[in-house]
Amino acid sequence: MTTTYYSGHSDNVFAVAWSPDGSCIASAGRDNSVQLWHPFTLQRLHIQQLHEHCVLSLAWSPDGTYLASGDTAGVVQIWHVPTWRHVLTYHEHKRFVRSIAWSPDGRLIASGGDFGDSTVQVWEAQMGKQHFVHTTQYRIFSVGWSPLPQSNTLASASFDGVVQLWNADDGTIHLSYDAHTGHTAHAGPVYALAWSPAGHELASAGQDTHVYVWDAQAGQTLYTYTGHHAPVKSLAWSPNGMLVASGGDDMTVQVWSAATGEHVCTYKEHPSWVRCLSWSPDGHWLASASGKGVSILEAESGCV
Repeated sequence: MTTTYYSGHSDNVFAVAWSPDGSCIASAGRDNSVQLWHPFTLQRLHIQQLHEHCVLSLAWSPDGTYLASGDTAGVVQIWHVPTWRHVLTYHEHKRFVRSIAWSPDGRLIASGGDFGDSTVQVWEAQMGKQHFVHTTQYRIFSVGWSPLPQSNTLASASFDGVVQLWNADDGTIHLSYDAHTGHTAHAGPVYALAWSPAGHELASAGQDTHVYVWDAQAGQTLYTYTGHHAPVKSLAWSPNGMLVASGGDDMTVQVWSAATGEHVCTYKEHPSWVRCLSWSPDGHWLASASGKGVSILEAESGCV
């Protein structure tokens, strides 16, 4: 197993996102910067200093042309990556944009507000015009748009331990998934979500140390992964749909079968809790944010 480490940030890294074409990685954090760099040479390609506060979230547009970033002041910035041109500033959140997700067609963005905000706001990516505001949950930790073509279904995870699936046009709630509430001694917030590439299942994880994989139509739990011994803060489903990676307060990244929950491998080379995960588009590499840097983990035999 090979690990390289990007250390271009001067403070803790909270977000990492591999570009859709695999050519670069974006990372951001407490030093208020968004940095683009080559995943294997670790050469910095660009640094964006549009934010005046700590950056918590990142998301590439589906075609890789644009990058959105959200900060603790409630500001989302969008910029055109090929030209480094700033596109717009969205500032309708009150505080803490913890999560960002683009619609599959790249037309809309959903941004989730944590402490002091507690909204999911859906808005036009090019003009910043607000489309809908979802207000039925307290403290949003993660937002995920269904990857199905023309989908208008959003998943949002919150402090109350519930994941809601709802219509991005009018807020109609399709289902509420509450397996994380009250079933263990450590029940609490849901910190992370990940849709399967096919869009039929969701993985969710949180304070209870468990990861649940469940049917997005029926809300039925398919199985529970219990390999972590501390709260799970990050999830990423592999591009081929076969694996899920999870990371958390136990300072490990664990990879396991998306079909059975069987453990595949564990990465322990992290200086702190694992804040964010992102697979390379080819599924051979995994980026993990922990401490002041980002590790690039080569999948072991059997992990691909």
